[in-house]
Amino acid sequence: MIASRVLALAVLLAAMSSAHAADCPRPGTLGTARVLSVDAASTPRVGLKSFPDTLPLADKEVVLTFDDGPAQTTPQVLAALANECVQATFFMVGTGVTALPTLVRRVAAAGHSIGTHTWSHKNLKHLPPEQAAEEIDRGIAAVETALRGKPSHVPTTPFFRFPYFDSTPALLELLQSRGIVVFGADFWASDWNKMTPQEQLTLITARLEANRKGIILFHDPRAQTAAMLPDFLRYLRDNHYRVVHVVAKPPAANVTH
Repeated sequence: MIASRVLALAVLLAAMSSAHAADCPRPGTLGTARVLSVDAASTPRVGLKSFPDTLPLADKEVVLTFDDGPAQTTPQVLAALANECVQATFFMVGTGVTALPTLVRRVAAAGHSIGTHTWSHKNLKHLPPEQAAEEIDRGIAAVETALRGKPSHVPTTPFFRFPYFDSTPALLELLQSRGIVVFGADFWASDWNKMTPQEQLTLITARLEANRKGIILFHDPRAQTAAMLPDFLRYLRDNHYRVVHVVAKPPAANVTH
């Protein structure tokens, strides 16, 4: 079992895209170190807080993710990321997307990945299967409407995160069958708890030092997170961490003979 997982990881590392992101026009910024392409065939679900496996990251590589937006504080988060030339992944809730479609397009225009986080952030584990599937589909359709002008249940970026990280085997199988990668997290900022930006910075940097790498969960609607983020990105830069931007692997081109 262990040998097969090691082999699978080696194949993934050999096949994945690891191209460096475009150079930042401003010297001395953190920047995005590389781009990692994933799909549900090779990485159906990632994040050690929920699953046995995570993304193939090297020591001191991190993936920045933000849940529950868009919100009034999202522009502040975008400004902090842009100031350091960093790309992240936003898992958006459909109701907020419908209320703020221009902001969704702004996130996409800045080069960030946009995944989905259901329509209304209900705990899918406690819903009947058909209602859970509808929550997923309505969330996807909201993002597609904001980005493409018409609803679709096929996401442009097939990334999904369960509210509260509560999944079921049936829903995990459904998402994998639809080619959608399920993201958990390797550690988080616990920013659903009230704290000052400095307290949050102290907490997340301590967890980062303990884990050394991984998928980090933040929430862009939290004012304390938006206020803390510039200092956190500066901490990453000063301590030689590298940001990895996760994108969807393009579908294989059809080959005719």
